[in-house]
Amino acid sequence: MKSLTKKLVPKKKVALTGSSDSLGRGPEMAISVLVFTVIGLIVDSAIGTMPLFTIGLVIFSVVGNFARLYYTYGTHIEALAKQRLQDTTSHQRETKDA
Repeated sequence: MKSLTKKLVPKKKVALTGSSDSLGRGPEMAISVLVFTVIGLIVDSAIGTMPLFTIGLVIFSVVGNFARLYYTYGTHIEALAKQRLQDTTSHQRETKDA
């Protein structure tokens, strides 16, 4: 009876869910922008071109952060789509194997 129960009740697989590092991305972006702002202020005060390097480095930091988020999100979504496809067709493979 136990072997029949094991075949009828499938085991749940661990899925890729929202348990990613998204909670730490906000502070990471803020600290990155802050660091580039401070570097820009230091360079501007040393050279004497007050807002140029600060604005340039802040824009560089923001664009870089959003590009990284875009590509990280795309990779994560592709992995979720691949897993979802495998999960939807897994019953077809199990019946062929049995």
